[in-house]
Amino acid sequence: MPDTEPGLADASRRTWLAAERTWLAWWRSGIGVGAVALAVGRFLPGLTNGARWPFRVLGIGYGVLSVAILLVGASRQRRAASALRRGSFEGLSSELVGWLTAGAIALSIVAMILIAVSV
Repeated sequence: MPDTEPGLADASRRTWLAAERTWLAWWRSGIGVGAVALAVGRFLPGLTNGARWPFRVLGIGYGVLSVAILLVGASRQRRAASALRRGSFEGLSSELVGWLTAGAIALSIVAMILIAVSV
C-alpha cells in the first residue's frame, strides 16, 4: 500500500497550484498598478494644459503601491509555501489588507479629484 492515497496527493497538488495562481495574481496586480503609475505620472501630464506635478505625485503614489503589492505577494508566497510544507494554513493579515486597501482608495480619490478639477 502506498504512503499516500491518490486523492490526498491530488488535493496536495491542487493546493500548491492554487497557491501558485494566487502568487501570480499578486504579480498581475502589482504590474497592473505599475502600468497605471507610468500612465498617470508620465503620460497623462503631457495631455493636460495645467500643472503637471499633481499627476507626477499621483503616479509616484501608484508606483509605491505597485512595489508594496509585489513585496507583499512575494512574502505571502513564502509564508504560504512554508505553511503548506507544514500541513497548515497561514492567513493574510487583516491589518495589511486594510493598509493596502486604504492606500488604493486614497489614490483613487485623488485621481477622481484631479479628473474633476482637471488641473
